[in-house]
Amino acid sequence: MEAKVLKLDKAGTPQEWIAFHAAATAIAKGSVLWELGDVARTMFGGVQKSGEQSRIELPAIIAVQGKVAHRSVPKISNELLFSRDGHMCMYCGQSFGAKMLSRDHIKPTSKGGPDTWENCVTSCLRCNHFKADRTPEEAGLELIAVPFAPNMHEYLFLDNRNVLIDQMDYLKTQFKHVMIS
Repeated sequence: MEAKVLKLDKAGTPQEWIAFHAAATAIAKGSVLWELGDVARTMFGGVQKSGEQSRIELPAIIAVQGKVAHRSVPKISNELLFSRDGHMCMYCGQSFGAKMLSRDHIKPTSKGGPDTWENCVTSCLRCNHFKADRTPEEAGLELIAVPFAPNMHEYLFLDNRNVLIDQMDYLKTQFKHVMIS
């Protein structure tokens, strides 16, 4: 996966990962208010009459004009859930590849449990099958970590594991739950 530019709103709140060409367009249109980090990529354009080739240096982080967006964390997905839990079963503690993992609802949906970050954990197929349609307590299982909903900083880290150093330094200032090793 290729690195991307971290796009912020004008208040400095992370919004999304954007491709380098989208960042170049924002800079060319003059909609970038400020930028942070080292040059992440240099893009080259055409050659002018003087023989000089045009170029634009793209920073790792840009803040763009517009409304301050109060984005909530997107809905849960298996890919992000497995990333949040480090591809580890929250019951037996073993690590697995994505094909051997599933989403487990702590309070089963059949018993009114919601499909939310706080009610879902990563489970290996064996533990999920054993737990079946029961709560962990009913199945005699214990969770090894408390499930949480990531904030936008944590979500963007979980969503893109190809994070540049400058981007990581910016994002981790607001980490409340995610541990970086």
